[in-house]
Amino acid sequence: MAAFMRLLASERLKLSRSFIWLLVPISPLLNLVLGVLSNEIEGTPAEQYEVLYSSMALFHAVLLLPILTGVFAAFVCRYEHAGGGWKQLLALPISRKSLYFAKFWLVSELLIGVQLLFLAAVLITGAVRGLHEIPWNLMLPGVLGGWLACLPLAALQLWASIGWSSFAAPLTINVMLTLPNMLVINSAEYGPFYPWAQPTIAMLALGSENYGAFTMPTMNLFMTIIGSFLVFFIGGLLYFRAKEI
Repeated sequence: MAAFMRLLASERLKLSRSFIWLLVPISPLLNLVLGVLSNEIEGTPAEQYEVLYSSMALFHAVLLLPILTGVFAAFVCRYEHAGGGWKQLLALPISRKSLYFAKFWLVSELLIGVQLLFLAAVLITGAVRGLHEIPWNLMLPGVLGGWLACLPLAALQLWASIGWSSFAAPLTINVMLTLPNMLVINSAEYGPFYPWAQPTIAMLALGSENYGAFTMPTMNLFMTIIGSFLVFFIGGLLYFRAKEI
């Protein structure tokens, strides 16, 4: 455990010298501006807050969150792909499994930071608009569920980023597969199984009594997320352990 924590600290140190931390608040700040400047919402204060959260979560989770997941996963591998970094790193007395876990853990930390800042953005927006009946039963499961639903996509993107030496290639594919989200999330048949759509479904469906287009029960959704996470995480780990550096 001590060796893993030192490895994780080393990975954090590498990222601390980059601009990647500046990307964490981008989506929350953009949603904060859009939420404050949006039109007045009709209904009771509780209903207004739910609509506010749902509208901000939709833009956040459909487009920006999946793209940021790909950026984070690509960035934690960027230094190793440059100048023979993999060989230098793996020449040290560390296991590939520990290195893979450390990189995935770091991506997860960045994503939970994004989600917590998004929650803060919703609360600030609600306060600015004079809304005080905070729907915690909707927002907390949604924010946490959105983070959990990002983990399969993070594992898949980390797998792709390890496999491609190009920094741009996995990001381009990630953006291309994110764009169809508006169509995919409305499909009860395919949406829950599409990794790029899972964060949106989790953020809008969990804690809500009205699932709308998202008709998959919560337990089934979580089982789908867990199943896809295990497939992508284990697949990426096995690939990394067998990859010739």
